Amino acid sequence: MANPPKPTMAKKESSGSSIFASLSIVICLLIGFVLWKFVMGDASNFEGGDPVNGHPLPGNYFGMVYKGGYIVPVLMGMLLMVIIFSFERFFVINKATGKGNVDVFVKNIQGFLGAGHVDSAMLECDKQEGSVANVIKSGLKKYREMEHEAKMDTEQKCLAIQKDIEEATALEMPMLEKNLTVIATLVSIGTLMGLLGTVTGMIKAFAALSSAGSPDQATLANGISEALINTATGISTSALAIIMYNVFTSKIDKLTYSIDEAGFSIVQTYASTHK
Repeated sequence: MANPPKPTMAKKESSGSSIFASLSIVICLLIGFVLWKFVMGDASNFEGGDPVNGHPLPGNYFGMVYKGGYIVPVLMGMLLMVIIFSFERFFVINKATGKGNVDVFVKNIQGFLGAGHVDSAMLECDKQEGSVANVIKSGLKKYREMEHEAKMDTEQKCLAIQKDIEEATALEMPMLEKNLTVIATLVSIGTLMGLLGTVTGMIKAFAALSSAGSPDQATLANGISEALINTATGISTSALAIIMYNVFTSKIDKLTYSIDEAGFSIVQTYASTHK
């Protein structure tokens, strides 16, 4: 009887990924605050060297961003999160893909199976490496095991091979989607935080307009600046998050399809050669 797959490594990887995600979120927010407070809020960016009451120097974008208010560092932290998690997912998915082109790899596997060279197909998996190759190799091992199984008919053996491939996929593929939920969440949160910054900026602008006597032009300008800067940063964060999320989900879907295609070939080859 075949031993069930051991989820120990998957649990360790999942735990490590959760720790990475938690630390990354905190660190990105801290970096966003430090950049906003000490780089963009540096006295050299403002008239009279006063970040609180002074206006940004003409053409000084750091000072303009600083005047966006306390929501700006949160949005900057979110933008950093999108970048960090995008790089992390890029390396993880590339590692899962393996060393060569996945489409070529699947065609090679199908060619070896069609010629009855199961051992050559397993060697091809060793060369390819990655999650896709691991799942297919697991199915090929089950293929070999079923060839020496005398108590089951062909249909039962095909089902056993298919089940083994599904179990291997269940262990390998979920890690590819890990942290994608963070990017997906930032799509909505980035827009909402930008909108919050816009609302607070407009509140300040209208407060300046409603002041007694002539409107406080400085306060009015700061309020409008805060609204526009937060809007721009929030939209940029959400737009980048949407693009990266769609790119990664497309890559994962392609890997899943490759596994299904190769797995179907394994099962069909066994069924046709062991009638």
